[in-house]
Amino acid sequence: MQHDHGLTVTLQPDAAGPRVLVVTGDLDHHTTPRLRAALEEVPFAPGVDLVIDLSGLTFCDSTGIATLVAAHQRAHDAGGALLLAGLEQDIARVFHIMGLDQLLAFYDSPEEAVRAVKDRRESTA
Repeated sequence: MQHDHGLTVTLQPDAAGPRVLVVTGDLDHHTTPRLRAALEEVPFAPGVDLVIDLSGLTFCDSTGIATLVAAHQRAHDAGGALLLAGLEQDIARVFHIMGLDQLLAFYDSPEEAVRAVKDRRESTA
C-alpha cells in the first residue's frame, strides 16, 4: 500500500465546548510528529476536553495509534478527557481488535462526541 504521507491537523477554536482537533490524511511514522506537535499545544487540565475528529483519516499505523493512546493518558492524568470521533470502519476495527475500545472513548461523529462532553459537564454542574 502506498501513501503520500499527507496529514493535515487543525485545532478548531474553543467555542464554549471542548476543543476539536481535525485530523485528515495518513497517520503514520512520517506524519505522527505533526499530530504530536498539535497535541502538545492542548493544555490538558481538569475540565479541558479534546475531541479528535478522525473522519478524514485514511490510514493509521501503530505509531499513530501509540500517539493517540499517549494523548489519552496525558488528558486522563491531567483530569481532562480525550474522545475520538468519526473513525472509518476498517480503522475502527483495528482499534477494536487491539482492545482499545476498552480504553478510548469512540463516537460516530464529532458532533456526537461534543454533545457527550456537554452532557457530562451539565450533569456534574
